[in-house]
Amino acid sequence: MIYTFRILRFDPLEDDCPRFEDFLYEPGEKKTILEALMDIRNDQDCTLSFRYSCREAVCGSCGMVINGRFDLACRAMLESLGSSLIVVEPLPNLEIQKDLIVDMEPFWQALRAVEPYLVPGAELPEKEHRVEDREMEKIDRYVNCIMCGCCYAACPVVSRDDRYLGPAALAKLYRFVRDPRDHRGYKRWSRVNTEAGVWGCDTVFRCNEVCPRQVRPADGIEGLRRRLVWGKLKSLFKRS
Repeated sequence: MIYTFRILRFDPLEDDCPRFEDFLYEPGEKKTILEALMDIRNDQDCTLSFRYSCREAVCGSCGMVINGRFDLACRAMLESLGSSLIVVEPLPNLEIQKDLIVDMEPFWQALRAVEPYLVPGAELPEKEHRVEDREMEKIDRYVNCIMCGCCYAACPVVSRDDRYLGPAALAKLYRFVRDPRDHRGYKRWSRVNTEAGVWGCDTVFRCNEVCPRQVRPADGIEGLRRRLVWGKLKSLFKRS
């Protein structure tokens, strides 16, 4: 079967605006979209640019839009798409650097803003932090985030408000807030109690739909909202 790959092309140094370019591709065996793109680059156009690393759906580098669906190119099988026309586009909400490569800096900047790491307490344990399995089960889903940026790219709030931290960063924050080993304290993380934080979310669950690892970032945002409300109630009870 011969496929037509319709790939969005854009080189800011040469092009005035993005355009689509078609490539005919006939795979000799089962191929992923990433493998097909590599073949097209190697055999037809060496200037075709895209990002990838592990090829095992772990690093998240090859997130893109394939036939209108957000996915990792390294795990999307060509034959599973059920169409001879394959439209490949870069992630939206992020500036195109070249072809399918986008500038991820806004995504990383939002992630850095929530301090995505364990904050230790005043006293460190002598050997290690021991955590019950039932406690880790509450955050395992969020640990699985591979930071591919698909949720950020699909978020309607990000598309209209560049101040919004985005679903990945907020879900990552929830992962650490719920971790019993973390001691950042309410005041330190409640900075997301803003329209640029948890209250900016439209709760349309688009981020849950596109996540390739079923992290469900919107659930983490809801969890942060509940904790913020509970923290406010506790402070009111203390005053009364």
